[in-house]
Amino acid sequence: MSYEGHEEDKAKVLGALGGTRGLLDSSLPAIVFLLAFNISHSLNKSTIFAVALSVIFAIARLVKRETLQHAISGVIGVAFCALLARHTGKAADFYLPGLIINVIYGIVYTVANLAGWPVLGVLLGPVLGENLAWRKVTERKKAYSRAGWLWVSLFISRLIVQYPLYKTNHINWLGTARLIMGTPLFLLVGWGTWVILRKVPTVKLESTSE
Repeated sequence: MSYEGHEEDKAKVLGALGGTRGLLDSSLPAIVFLLAFNISHSLNKSTIFAVALSVIFAIARLVKRETLQHAISGVIGVAFCALLARHTGKAADFYLPGLIINVIYGIVYTVANLAGWPVLGVLLGPVLGENLAWRKVTERKKAYSRAGWLWVSLFISRLIVQYPLYKTNHINWLGTARLIMGTPLFLLVGWGTWVILRKVPTVKLESTSE
């Protein structure tokens, strides 16, 4: 079966990578933080607004009986960023955990690709009904690997652009770069992943069994 034309598989891929709603839950608090800091020039108020918004998102999901996974992780993530910034007294440190995460993801995706266990294959295989059977099919394995390098380029590009802004304490430029290279670029790379994977048939489990 090829991905071509299967919108339900496309939705599964996006959902496994966080989904549009999950991306908004994690990105909007950072935008609010930047706006509040520019208006109030108060680090404490800015962090409070950001955390409050992430909590509101979590409550909204609870009321609608939606999955709380991304909302709760968003609250924890924003709260940690806020505590770090308040502890150091440096507004730019609100974005430091994001930079560290990109370093970790970049290393993990690179090592996994080189080891022949692409992260995307491990994550998406079970979601798309092929589990780890894709490892027995060279073309499918290569597709997951190519998509993995696409994500590595995303993580590296974020670091190349954002780390110098962090080091020079250009909070507005850093926040803007975080915004542009956040959800929009994430969705672009997610779409690129879909384009790569849909060209290679998924692996039927029965075809690999003896």
